[in-house]
Amino acid sequence: MAFETAISGLNAATTQLDIASNNIANVNTNGFKQSRAEFADIYTGSNLGVSSLAVSRGVRTAAINQQFDQGNIKSTNNNFDLAISGGGFFLLQDNGSQVYSRAGAFGVDRSGFVTNSAGQKLMAFTVDTAGMPAGSPLPLQIDTSDVAPNATGQVDVGVNLRATAPVVSVTPFDPNVAGSYTNSSSLTFYDSLGNPHDTVLYFVKTAANTYDTHLVMDGTEITPAAGGTIVFGTDGKIQSPASGQVAYSPTPVPGATDISVTLNYAGATPTTQYGDTYSVNALDQDGYTTGRLATINIDETGRVFARYTNGQSRLQGQLALANFANPQGLRQAGNNAWIETFSSGIPLVGIGGSARLGTVQSGALEDSNVNLTEELVKLIMAQRNFQANAQVIQTEDRVTQTLMNIR
Repeated sequence: MAFETAISGLNAATTQLDIASNNIANVNTNGFKQSRAEFADIYTGSNLGVSSLAVSRGVRTAAINQQFDQGNIKSTNNNFDLAISGGGFFLLQDNGSQVYSRAGAFGVDRSGFVTNSAGQKLMAFTVDTAGMPAGSPLPLQIDTSDVAPNATGQVDVGVNLRATAPVVSVTPFDPNVAGSYTNSSSLTFYDSLGNPHDTVLYFVKTAANTYDTHLVMDGTEITPAAGGTIVFGTDGKIQSPASGQVAYSPTPVPGATDISVTLNYAGATPTTQYGDTYSVNALDQDGYTTGRLATINIDETGRVFARYTNGQSRLQGQLALANFANPQGLRQAGNNAWIETFSSGIPLVGIGGSARLGTVQSGALEDSNVNLTEELVKLIMAQRNFQANAQVIQTEDRVTQTLMNIR
Protein backbone atom coordinates (compact mmCIF):
# COMPACT_ATOMS: atom_id res chain seq x y z
CA MET A 1 0.00 0.00 0.00
CA ALA A 2 2.85 2.37 0.78
CA PHE A 3 4.03 1.93 -2.80
CA GLU A 4 0.67 3.15 -4.13
CA THR A 5 0.59 6.05 -1.68
CA ALA A 6 4.09 7.12 -2.63
CA ILE A 7 3.31 6.80 -6.35
CA SER A 8 0.29 9.10 -5.90
CA GLY A 9 2.64 11.56 -4.18
CA LEU A 10 5.09 11.35 -7.09
CA ASN A 11 2.23 12.02 -9.53
CA ALA A 12 1.10 15.02 -7.49
CA ALA A 13 4.63 16.42 -7.35
CA THR A 14 4.98 15.91 -11.11
CA THR A 15 1.71 17.77 -11.69
CA GLN A 16 2.94 20.61 -9.50
CA LEU A 17 6.19 20.71 -11.48
CA ASP A 18 4.30 20.75 -14.78
CA ILE A 19 2.07 23.63 -13.69
CA ALA A 20 4.93 25.70 -12.27
CA SER A 21 7.04 25.16 -15.39
CA ASN A 22 4.11 26.19 -17.61
CA ASN A 23 3.58 29.32 -15.54
CA ILE A 24 7.26 30.17 -15.79
CA ALA A 25 7.31 29.52 -19.54
CA ASN A 26 4.48 32.04 -19.99
CA VAL A 27 5.81 34.76 -17.69
CA ASN A 28 6.07 37.10 -20.70
CA THR A 29 2.85 36.03 -22.45
CA ASN A 30 0.40 38.91 -22.70
CA GLY A 31 -2.90 38.23 -20.98
CA PHE A 32 -1.73 34.87 -19.57
CA LYS A 33 -3.33 33.72 -16.32
CA GLN A 34 -1.34 31.47 -14.02
CA SER A 35 -2.69 28.09 -12.90
CA ARG A 36 -2.70 26.51 -9.48
CA ALA A 37 -3.02 22.86 -8.52
CA GLU A 38 -5.38 21.90 -5.73
CA PHE A 39 -4.81 18.50 -4.10
CA ALA A 40 -7.04 16.26 -1.98
CA ASP A 41 -6.28 13.19 0.08
CA ILE A 42 -7.67 9.74 -0.77
CA TYR A 43 -9.44 7.45 1.67
CA THR A 44 -10.62 3.97 0.74
CA GLY A 45 -13.07 3.80 3.61
CA SER A 46 -13.19 3.35 7.37
CA ASN A 47 -14.70 1.13 9.99
CA LEU A 48 -18.01 2.48 11.23
CA GLY A 49 -17.62 4.40 14.44
CA VAL A 50 -13.85 3.95 14.53
CA SER A 51 -12.45 6.82 12.53
CA SER A 52 -8.93 6.10 13.74
CA LEU A 53 -8.95 3.01 11.53
CA ALA A 54 -9.50 5.03 8.34
CA VAL A 55 -6.98 3.97 5.71
CA SER A 56 -5.32 6.72 3.67
CA ARG A 57 -4.32 5.87 0.10
CA GLY A 58 -2.38 9.01 -0.82
CA VAL A 59 -3.20 12.15 -2.74
CA ARG A 60 -4.99 13.12 -5.94
CA THR A 61 -5.18 16.27 -8.04
CA ALA A 62 -8.62 17.65 -7.21
CA ALA A 63 -8.49 20.60 -9.63
CA ILE A 64 -6.23 22.82 -11.67
CA ASN A 65 -7.65 26.31 -11.42
CA GLN A 66 -6.57 29.46 -13.21
CA GLN A 67 -6.12 32.68 -11.27
CA PHE A 68 -7.83 35.54 -13.08
CA ASP A 69 -6.41 38.37 -11.00
CA GLN A 70 -5.29 41.51 -12.85
CA GLY A 71 -1.88 41.58 -14.52
CA ASN A 72 0.21 44.73 -14.79
CA ILE A 73 -0.73 47.03 -17.68
CA LYS A 74 2.12 48.45 -19.75
CA SER A 75 1.92 51.21 -22.36
CA THR A 76 2.80 50.68 -26.02
CA ASN A 77 2.84 52.87 -29.14
CA ASN A 78 0.12 50.95 -30.99
CA ASN A 79 -3.48 52.14 -30.70
CA PHE A 80 -4.66 48.62 -31.54
CA ASP A 81 -2.94 47.23 -28.45
CA LEU A 82 -5.75 46.88 -25.92
CA ALA A 83 -5.91 45.99 -22.25
CA ILE A 84 -8.87 45.45 -19.94
CA SER A 85 -8.55 47.12 -16.55
CA GLY A 86 -10.92 45.06 -14.41
CA GLY A 87 -13.06 42.04 -15.19
CA GLY A 88 -14.05 40.60 -18.51
CA PHE A 89 -12.65 39.22 -21.75
CA PHE A 90 -12.38 40.33 -25.35
CA LEU A 91 -14.93 38.56 -27.49
CA LEU A 92 -13.30 36.95 -30.56
CA GLN A 93 -14.55 35.01 -33.57
CA ASP A 94 -12.47 31.97 -34.48
CA ASN A 95 -13.66 30.36 -37.72
CA GLY A 96 -17.29 30.89 -36.81
CA SER A 97 -17.04 30.00 -33.10
CA GLN A 98 -16.62 32.36 -30.19
CA VAL A 99 -13.60 32.41 -27.92
CA TYR A 100 -12.55 34.76 -25.15
CA SER A 101 -9.20 36.33 -24.39
CA ARG A 102 -7.39 38.86 -22.20
CA ALA A 103 -4.54 39.23 -24.70
CA GLY A 104 -5.11 42.47 -26.61
CA ALA A 105 -2.36 42.60 -29.25
CA PHE A 106 -4.43 43.36 -32.35
CA GLY A 107 -3.85 44.65 -35.84
CA VAL A 108 -5.77 45.15 -39.08
CA ASP A 109 -5.73 42.51 -41.82
CA ARG A 110 -5.91 43.19 -45.54
CA SER A 111 -9.72 43.21 -45.43
CA GLY A 112 -9.84 45.78 -42.66
CA PHE A 113 -10.83 43.33 -39.90
CA VAL A 114 -9.21 43.78 -36.50
CA THR A 115 -7.52 40.46 -35.68
CA ASN A 116 -4.85 38.98 -33.43
CA SER A 117 -1.83 36.93 -34.50
CA ALA A 118 -3.98 33.77 -34.63
CA GLY A 119 -6.38 35.37 -37.12
CA GLN A 120 -9.20 35.59 -34.57
CA LYS A 121 -11.45 38.59 -35.23
CA LEU A 122 -12.29 41.13 -32.54
CA MET A 123 -16.04 41.48 -32.05
CA ALA A 124 -17.88 44.78 -31.63
CA PHE A 125 -21.39 46.20 -31.61
CA THR A 126 -22.57 48.33 -34.50
CA VAL A 127 -23.76 51.79 -33.44
CA ASP A 128 -26.95 53.63 -34.33
CA THR A 129 -27.26 57.25 -35.40
CA ALA A 130 -27.15 58.32 -31.75
CA GLY A 131 -23.86 56.47 -31.24
CA MET A 132 -25.43 53.76 -29.06
CA PRO A 133 -24.52 50.05 -29.43
CA ALA A 134 -27.15 48.07 -31.30
CA GLY A 135 -27.78 44.48 -32.36
CA SER A 136 -25.48 41.52 -31.80
CA PRO A 137 -21.68 41.77 -31.88
CA LEU A 138 -20.04 41.38 -35.30
CA PRO A 139 -16.39 41.24 -36.39
CA LEU A 140 -14.98 44.77 -36.21
CA GLN A 141 -14.02 46.02 -39.68
CA ILE A 142 -12.34 49.40 -40.07
CA ASP A 143 -13.80 51.54 -42.87
CA THR A 144 -10.77 53.07 -44.60
CA SER A 145 -12.72 54.99 -47.24
CA ASP A 146 -12.37 58.77 -47.50
CA VAL A 147 -14.85 61.09 -45.84
CA ALA A 148 -16.91 62.93 -48.44
CA PRO A 149 -16.58 66.73 -48.40
CA ASN A 150 -19.26 68.96 -46.97
CA ALA A 151 -20.10 72.36 -48.46
CA THR A 152 -20.10 75.35 -46.12
CA GLY A 153 -23.66 76.20 -45.14
CA GLN A 154 -23.41 78.10 -41.85
CA VAL A 155 -20.76 80.17 -40.16
CA ASP A 156 -20.89 81.15 -36.50
CA VAL A 157 -19.31 84.58 -36.13
CA GLY A 158 -18.39 85.78 -32.67
CA VAL A 159 -16.42 89.02 -32.74
CA ASN A 160 -16.30 92.14 -30.64
CA LEU A 161 -16.53 95.39 -32.58
CA ARG A 162 -15.00 98.34 -30.74
CA ALA A 163 -17.77 100.67 -29.59
CA THR A 164 -15.63 103.78 -29.94
CA ALA A 165 -14.52 103.04 -33.50
CA PRO A 166 -15.09 106.03 -35.80
CA VAL A 167 -17.62 106.02 -38.62
CA VAL A 168 -15.96 105.15 -41.94
CA SER A 169 -15.67 108.22 -44.13
CA VAL A 170 -14.16 106.62 -47.23
CA THR A 171 -16.90 105.47 -49.60
CA PRO A 172 -17.85 103.34 -51.39
CA PHE A 173 -16.65 100.08 -49.78
CA ASP A 174 -13.67 98.64 -51.59
CA PRO A 175 -11.81 95.61 -50.13
CA ASN A 176 -8.63 96.95 -51.73
CA VAL A 177 -8.90 100.29 -49.88
CA ALA A 178 -8.06 99.95 -46.19
CA GLY A 179 -9.88 103.12 -45.16
CA SER A 180 -13.22 101.92 -46.59
CA TYR A 181 -13.89 99.37 -43.82
CA THR A 182 -13.44 99.18 -40.06
CA ASN A 183 -12.34 95.59 -39.46
CA SER A 184 -11.98 92.32 -41.36
CA SER A 185 -11.48 88.62 -40.70
CA SER A 186 -10.54 85.88 -43.14
CA LEU A 187 -11.82 82.30 -43.30
CA THR A 188 -12.15 79.44 -45.78
CA PHE A 189 -15.34 78.19 -47.41
CA TYR A 190 -15.65 74.76 -49.02
CA ASP A 191 -17.82 73.83 -51.97
CA SER A 192 -19.60 70.51 -52.57
CA LEU A 193 -16.42 69.03 -54.09
CA GLY A 194 -14.30 69.99 -51.10
CA ASN A 195 -12.45 72.76 -52.90
CA PRO A 196 -11.39 75.62 -50.61
CA HIS A 197 -12.36 79.23 -51.32
CA ASP A 198 -10.61 82.18 -49.68
CA THR A 199 -13.21 84.37 -48.01
CA VAL A 200 -12.99 87.64 -46.09
CA LEU A 201 -15.68 89.16 -43.87
CA TYR A 202 -15.62 92.99 -43.65
CA PHE A 203 -17.31 95.26 -41.11
CA VAL A 204 -18.01 98.88 -42.06
CA LYS A 205 -19.23 101.27 -39.33
CA THR A 206 -21.79 103.56 -40.99
CA ALA A 207 -23.35 105.17 -37.88
CA ALA A 208 -23.39 104.87 -34.12
CA ASN A 209 -24.04 101.21 -33.20
CA THR A 210 -24.52 100.35 -36.87
CA TYR A 211 -22.32 98.20 -39.13
CA ASP A 212 -22.66 97.08 -42.73
CA THR A 213 -21.19 93.63 -43.43
CA HIS A 214 -19.59 92.56 -46.70
CA LEU A 215 -18.60 89.00 -47.62
CA VAL A 216 -16.01 88.58 -50.36
CA MET A 217 -15.19 85.10 -51.72
CA ASP A 218 -12.37 84.57 -54.21
CA GLY A 219 -12.25 88.33 -54.77
CA THR A 220 -15.96 88.65 -55.60
CA GLU A 221 -18.50 90.06 -53.16
CA ILE A 222 -21.43 87.79 -52.31
CA THR A 223 -24.84 89.46 -52.23
CA PRO A 224 -26.89 89.12 -49.02
CA ALA A 225 -30.44 87.87 -49.55
CA ALA A 226 -31.97 90.51 -47.27
CA GLY A 227 -29.56 93.23 -46.20
CA GLY A 228 -26.33 92.83 -44.34
CA THR A 229 -26.61 95.56 -41.72
CA ILE A 230 -26.14 94.84 -37.99
CA VAL A 231 -27.54 97.23 -35.40
CA PHE A 232 -26.48 97.03 -31.75
CA GLY A 233 -28.45 98.15 -28.73
CA THR A 234 -27.10 100.35 -25.97
CA ASP A 235 -26.17 97.16 -24.08
CA GLY A 236 -23.74 96.19 -26.83
CA LYS A 237 -25.83 93.24 -28.00
CA ILE A 238 -27.33 92.70 -31.44
CA GLN A 239 -30.67 94.38 -31.86
CA SER A 240 -31.17 93.82 -35.59
CA PRO A 241 -31.59 91.48 -37.32
CA ALA A 242 -33.63 89.92 -34.53
CA SER A 243 -32.43 86.41 -35.42
CA GLY A 244 -28.83 87.53 -35.51
CA GLN A 245 -28.43 85.85 -38.90
CA VAL A 246 -27.60 87.14 -42.35
CA ALA A 247 -28.32 84.84 -45.31
CA TYR A 248 -26.61 85.18 -48.70
CA SER A 249 -27.89 84.41 -52.15
CA PRO A 250 -26.61 81.19 -53.80
CA THR A 251 -23.20 81.78 -55.30
CA PRO A 252 -22.22 79.83 -58.44
CA VAL A 253 -19.04 77.75 -58.23
CA PRO A 254 -17.59 76.16 -61.40
CA GLY A 255 -18.24 72.39 -61.45
CA ALA A 256 -19.85 72.34 -58.01
CA THR A 257 -23.18 73.07 -56.39
CA ASP A 258 -23.88 76.75 -55.68
CA ILE A 259 -22.74 77.82 -52.23
CA SER A 260 -25.60 79.00 -50.03
CA VAL A 261 -24.30 80.30 -46.75
CA THR A 262 -25.77 81.94 -43.64
CA LEU A 263 -23.70 83.91 -41.14
CA ASN A 264 -24.94 83.50 -37.58
CA TYR A 265 -23.89 86.37 -35.34
CA ALA A 266 -25.96 85.08 -32.38
CA GLY A 267 -24.38 81.67 -31.81
CA ALA A 268 -22.85 80.21 -28.66
CA THR A 269 -20.28 83.04 -28.76
CA PRO A 270 -22.32 86.00 -30.07
CA THR A 271 -21.03 89.12 -31.78
CA THR A 272 -20.98 92.17 -29.51
CA GLN A 273 -20.08 95.88 -29.54
CA TYR A 274 -18.25 96.66 -26.34
CA GLY A 275 -15.61 99.20 -25.42
CA ASP A 276 -12.80 96.67 -25.86
CA THR A 277 -10.64 96.31 -28.97
CA TYR A 278 -11.70 94.33 -32.04
CA SER A 279 -11.29 90.65 -31.27
CA VAL A 280 -12.28 87.40 -32.93
CA ASN A 281 -13.66 84.94 -30.37
CA ALA A 282 -15.34 82.47 -32.71
CA LEU A 283 -15.25 81.93 -36.45
CA ASP A 284 -16.54 78.42 -37.08
CA GLN A 285 -17.96 77.08 -40.34
CA ASP A 286 -19.49 73.67 -40.97
CA GLY A 287 -17.77 72.89 -44.27
CA TYR A 288 -14.76 70.66 -44.78
CA THR A 289 -12.75 69.10 -47.56
CA THR A 290 -12.22 65.39 -48.33
CA GLY A 291 -10.61 63.50 -45.44
CA ARG A 292 -8.32 60.47 -45.47
CA LEU A 293 -8.07 58.09 -42.55
CA ALA A 294 -5.32 59.33 -40.24
CA THR A 295 -5.62 57.30 -37.04
CA ILE A 296 -7.85 55.07 -34.94
CA ASN A 297 -8.66 55.93 -31.32
CA ILE A 298 -10.45 53.71 -28.82
CA ASP A 299 -11.89 55.16 -25.62
CA GLU A 300 -12.34 53.48 -22.23
CA THR A 301 -15.82 52.19 -23.06
CA GLY A 302 -14.49 50.56 -26.24
CA ARG A 303 -15.87 53.06 -28.77
CA VAL A 304 -13.74 52.95 -31.92
CA PHE A 305 -13.26 56.33 -33.61
CA ALA A 306 -11.67 56.82 -37.02
CA ARG A 307 -10.10 60.27 -37.28
CA TYR A 308 -9.43 61.89 -40.63
CA THR A 309 -7.07 64.46 -42.07
CA ASN A 310 -9.85 67.04 -42.37
CA GLY A 311 -10.46 67.01 -38.62
CA GLN A 312 -13.59 64.87 -38.81
CA SER A 313 -14.17 61.64 -36.92
CA ARG A 314 -16.42 58.65 -37.51
CA LEU A 315 -17.62 56.11 -34.95
CA GLN A 316 -16.80 52.65 -36.31
CA GLY A 317 -18.34 50.54 -33.55
CA GLN A 318 -18.04 49.66 -29.86
CA LEU A 319 -16.06 46.72 -28.56
CA ALA A 320 -18.01 43.83 -27.04
CA LEU A 321 -16.67 42.48 -23.75
CA ALA A 322 -17.85 39.33 -21.98
CA ASN A 323 -17.73 38.02 -18.45
CA PHE A 324 -18.85 34.81 -16.74
CA ALA A 325 -20.45 33.85 -13.46
CA ASN A 326 -17.58 31.38 -12.95
CA PRO A 327 -14.49 32.33 -15.03
CA GLN A 328 -12.57 29.40 -13.54
CA GLY A 329 -14.98 27.10 -15.34
CA LEU A 330 -13.65 28.27 -18.73
CA ARG A 331 -11.59 25.79 -20.71
CA GLN A 332 -8.27 26.81 -22.20
CA ALA A 333 -8.19 26.67 -26.00
CA GLY A 334 -4.62 27.80 -26.69
CA ASN A 335 -3.48 31.07 -28.28
CA ASN A 336 -4.32 32.85 -24.99
CA ALA A 337 -8.01 32.05 -25.46
CA TRP A 338 -10.73 30.30 -23.50
CA ILE A 339 -14.03 28.77 -24.46
CA GLU A 340 -17.18 28.59 -22.38
CA THR A 341 -18.31 25.42 -20.65
CA PHE A 342 -21.32 24.35 -18.62
CA SER A 343 -19.35 25.18 -15.47
CA SER A 344 -18.50 28.73 -16.58
CA GLY A 345 -22.07 29.65 -17.43
CA ILE A 346 -23.17 31.63 -20.45
CA PRO A 347 -21.25 34.79 -21.46
CA LEU A 348 -22.59 38.08 -20.12
CA VAL A 349 -21.87 40.45 -23.00
CA GLY A 350 -21.75 44.23 -22.67
CA ILE A 351 -19.57 47.30 -23.13
CA GLY A 352 -16.57 48.51 -21.18
CA GLY A 353 -17.29 50.03 -17.79
CA SER A 354 -20.74 48.47 -17.44
CA ALA A 355 -21.88 45.83 -14.94
CA ARG A 356 -18.87 43.63 -13.99
CA LEU A 357 -16.87 44.58 -17.08
CA GLY A 358 -13.67 46.58 -16.81
CA THR A 359 -12.63 49.57 -18.87
CA VAL A 360 -10.61 49.41 -22.09
CA GLN A 361 -7.15 50.96 -22.34
CA SER A 362 -5.88 51.65 -25.84
CA GLY A 363 -2.14 51.66 -26.51
CA ALA A 364 -1.54 49.20 -23.67
CA LEU A 365 -1.18 45.47 -23.02
CA GLU A 366 -1.82 43.37 -19.92
CA ASP A 367 1.18 41.42 -18.70
CA SER A 368 1.04 37.85 -17.46
CA ASN A 369 -0.01 37.67 -13.81
CA VAL A 370 2.70 35.08 -13.05
CA ASN A 371 4.84 35.88 -9.99
CA LEU A 372 8.19 34.47 -11.07
CA THR A 373 9.68 34.37 -7.57
CA GLU A 374 6.68 32.48 -6.24
CA GLU A 375 6.87 29.95 -9.09
CA LEU A 376 10.56 29.30 -8.48
CA VAL A 377 9.78 28.56 -4.84
CA LYS A 378 7.03 26.19 -5.97
CA LEU A 379 9.59 24.38 -8.14
CA ILE A 380 11.80 23.80 -5.11
CA MET A 381 8.84 22.59 -3.06
CA ALA A 382 7.73 20.20 -5.83
CA GLN A 383 11.27 18.87 -6.12
CA ARG A 384 11.43 18.23 -2.38
CA ASN A 385 8.02 16.53 -2.47
CA PHE A 386 9.18 14.30 -5.29
CA GLN A 387 12.36 13.37 -3.44
CA ALA A 388 10.44 12.63 -0.24
CA ASN A 389 7.95 10.34 -1.99
CA ALA A 390 10.81 8.59 -3.78
CA GLN A 391 12.40 8.05 -0.38
CA VAL A 392 9.15 6.40 0.81
CA ILE A 393 9.40 3.95 -2.09
CA GLN A 394 13.00 3.17 -1.23
CA THR A 395 12.10 2.61 2.41
CA GLU A 396 9.14 0.37 1.54
CA ASP A 397 11.40 -1.54 -0.82
CA ARG A 398 13.90 -2.19 2.00
CA VAL A 399 11.12 -3.31 4.34
CA THR A 400 9.77 -5.67 1.72
CA GLN A 401 13.25 -7.01 1.05
CA THR A 402 13.71 -7.64 4.78
CA LEU A 403 10.50 -9.64 4.85
CA MET A 404 11.62 -11.62 1.84
CA ASN A 405 14.86 -12.50 3.62
CA ILE A 406 13.14 -14.01 6.71
CA ARG A 407 13.71 -17.79 6.90
